[in-house]
Amino acid sequence: MSLEDKELMQFKVGKKEQYAARMAFFIPGFAISTWAPMIPMIKERLYIEADILGLLLLCIGISAFIVIPIGGLLGKKFGCKKVMVTTGSLFAIVLVALSCLPNVWSYAICLILVGAIMGCTEVCMNINAVVVEKLSQKRMMSSMHGFWSVGCFCSAGLFSILAKMGLDVFFIAIIHCLIILAIVIFFGRYFLDYKSANSESAIAIPKGIVVLFGILACVSFLGEGAIMDWGGVFLAEVKDVELSLAGVGYAVFSVAMLIMRLIGDKVVQFLGEEKAVVLGSSLAGLGFLWIIIIDNFYLMLVGFVLLGLGAANIVPVLYSLLQYQKDMPINAAVTAVTCMGYTGVILGPAILGFIAQGIGIISVFYLLMILFIVQVVMAKYVFNKLK
Repeated sequence: MSLEDKELMQFKVGKKEQYAARMAFFIPGFAISTWAPMIPMIKERLYIEADILGLLLLCIGISAFIVIPIGGLLGKKFGCKKVMVTTGSLFAIVLVALSCLPNVWSYAICLILVGAIMGCTEVCMNINAVVVEKLSQKRMMSSMHGFWSVGCFCSAGLFSILAKMGLDVFFIAIIHCLIILAIVIFFGRYFLDYKSANSESAIAIPKGIVVLFGILACVSFLGEGAIMDWGGVFLAEVKDVELSLAGVGYAVFSVAMLIMRLIGDKVVQFLGEEKAVVLGSSLAGLGFLWIIIIDNFYLMLVGFVLLGLGAANIVPVLYSLLQYQKDMPINAAVTAVTCMGYTGVILGPAILGFIAQGIGIISVFYLLMILFIVQVVMAKYVFNKLK
């Protein structure tokens, strides 16, 4: 038995710890979707143009990307539980600040803080999830990631209801803040206080098979980010869809992904991990091809459904598999894969933008289709290495 396995044996995992691990994903999803509806209100209140707003939003992504390795170190030093309770509480407080800051510079500073909180949370909640799943000997990673989307939907719905009731954004933020704090107080005690018995740094450079896990995660995150950032543009500019309907594709994609993640653990258990990733990548590739070749708007939505269903379980399965690799300790491996995956989220859409500017947005979607086909081949190689 390895030193890391001995360290894990001290933890007892039951239903409470499993529910808490899911709620660890719910909290950042709920928080980020509280911020999103504020954006147009803040843009109007501060009289800022789209380019300035874009730079402000970029503060979140860049900060998160930079802080992810630090999040791994904090998790190693203080334990996942302390980090997640702290970041969850900070999320709640920052939301209130975001609703009432006076100028652009204060928002820039606050959004850098949001990104830092997100980076630490991403690493530690996934480390906690991998350990809970491993000790439970029960597949639950897909539903954990699904709870991020549940948090998004709950937050967006509640925000909309409260806004229609006439509440000011400041009071809406306070209500959402109290909900997050209540969740942290109730479930935080059941987060695992896992650190690491291994002397290797959690910020270690990815090595061995973990590099391949990171590349697969990057492709999946790149596909998700492309649909979010470029799906509507593709429908409007290439397929001549009305602007009022351009966002429907991403909405359909999101719902399909949420449903598949909530039932994903049973699906993966039925298919097996290898088939789940291979079929998922194949479906995603087919989804991109479908969107490219079909011109009817309603039939095109089938492609977005295929994308959501296909991409849903790839990343959760990759995180689950990290418990079986021996090249890096769990917290270092999770940190590395999260950092590489975030490269797809943060840098990917910008790179795709340059490609779209040079050779056309339809070429971007062909490229994404090819990447998911390559992912099928890579996934088969990775699973052969694990056997």
